[in-house]
Amino acid sequence: MQPPTVIPESAGTGILVEDVTRWFGEVQALSGMSFTAPYGQVTALVGPNGAGKTTVLLVLASLLSPDRGRVLVAGVDPAVDARAVRSRVGWMPDAFGVYEQLTAREYLRFFARAYDLPRDVVAARVPQLLAMVHLTEFADRPVHVLSRGQKQRLALTRALVHEPRVVLLDEPAAGLDPRSRVELRDILRAQAAQGVAVLVSSHILSELEEVADRVVFVDGGATVGEQTMAELHAAAASAYRVRAADQSRLTDVLREKEIPYSTVGGAVELPAMTEQDAARTLELLVTAGAGVVAFDRVRGDLESAYLSMTEDRG
Repeated sequence: MQPPTVIPESAGTGILVEDVTRWFGEVQALSGMSFTAPYGQVTALVGPNGAGKTTVLLVLASLLSPDRGRVLVAGVDPAVDARAVRSRVGWMPDAFGVYEQLTAREYLRFFARAYDLPRDVVAARVPQLLAMVHLTEFADRPVHVLSRGQKQRLALTRALVHEPRVVLLDEPAAGLDPRSRVELRDILRAQAAQGVAVLVSSHILSELEEVADRVVFVDGGATVGEQTMAELHAAAASAYRVRAADQSRLTDVLREKEIPYSTVGGAVELPAMTEQDAARTLELLVTAGAGVVAFDRVRGDLESAYLSMTEDRG
């Protein structure tokens, strides 16, 4: 066996995917997908159903081998040394198996020991993780009595139990209530702050927009765009909704300044524009005495970019 291909972690690349192709019989799930996910950042993987998101996550988790292309995870090629990759990766799939008769505490202890963590480390880390996801009071209850959202939070702790260098999450917010989603966002940001490379796939684009540093758009098994969120915010055009203390005064000013607008459900909406154009428009309205009290995007930049990417779908 050839030695594993390794890149130094100082290079800053937690995940490297180059021209990766994967077939399932006659179905091509990945067709030359390429992207990176740096250490210390949350990278969002965004695309429609069937775009190849789960398949590439399975490849990164060393559960599938690519038919062609190059993959490095935490500096290691999973096709060459899957064991080394698994020791460095925290993996949270969209559908996960649980040992229903174990308690939540036993479940985490089992996986911690599977990663060869010393017993004293396990004894300290398991209570910390349960507290982090607010499952302390359920620690000694069987997993089968937990709600879907509680099981989802337990699965997240399982992915983090060995303090991985790379974290892969497929639809981690599924089944979570709004407060748990906020807590998930905080946990992922904390992981990135500790230098972990986080790659997360989700259909809840508003959540991704709040947590991600970068976004990789995929469709048809290939990468169709890769941007930082700062670049996306600067370039994306979004419609804006305006509210004023006196809506009639607002519409008068819009007509005077020849700013196109529409009224939707009693709200005034402005056509799609970039952040720079939005700033200039807001300044103009305020200067003209329109009495603006709220000026917000109709939808987030990530959602707008996604809808633009998929607008040709039937």
